[in-house]
Amino acid sequence: MADNQTDAGPAESFEASLDERERVVTELEAGDLSLERSIQLFERGVNLSDTCRKQLEDAETRVEMLIRSEERRVGK
Repeated sequence: MADNQTDAGPAESFEASLDERERVVTELEAGDLSLERSIQLFERGVNLSDTCRKQLEDAETRVEMLIRSEERRVGK
């Protein structure tokens, strides 16, 4: 799972990324932001969404592997 890490350090947990993304959306929806700040927040939101998507895909792969392993173990 080292793929979830960057040079900046370990990847945030799914829950932390999702929470931060929700805060970004709330701030964007509130308005009263400069164009530059809006773009920064939007970019951060896109990155957080991508992080969450990748973590969900990894979790799905792990679950599928566990199911296949169990099916082989019980002889299905």
